[in-house]
Amino acid sequence: MYEALTRGVRVRVEPHYIEDQSSPEESYFFWSYTVQISNEGDRPVQLRSRVWRITNAVGQTEEVRGPGVVGQTPTIPPGETFTYTSGCPLKTPSGIMVGSYQMAGEAGELFDVAIPAFSLDSPFALRSMN
Repeated sequence: MYEALTRGVRVRVEPHYIEDQSSPEESYFFWSYTVQISNEGDRPVQLRSRVWRITNAVGQTEEVRGPGVVGQTPTIPPGETFTYTSGCPLKTPSGIMVGSYQMAGEAGELFDVAIPAFSLDSPFALRSMN
């Protein structure tokens, strides 16, 4: 599991390669990832938007921006956690994702929360030891 803490908001990510939705012979590799967003602060926060940078094994990067996550803009009370699962296809057998959420505090102030970089590795990824 990968995790980052920003201003009392902890983001944990766990990726999984989904073999039955992948087609390596067609250069199509699919991962799901589950994200837990925990409010460890003392005031509610609302997730407003997200930015993802997705880089495949040959260095091609795609940026994805949008409101909320999986169609929601949840408010997370202190001590609570919001969890969701989404997916990511790549044309290469490995890659990396990193990003941020824009959150709003109780008074409406906006701030960014880091999403930790995490690896997307399939059984078809070439591994090397340095």
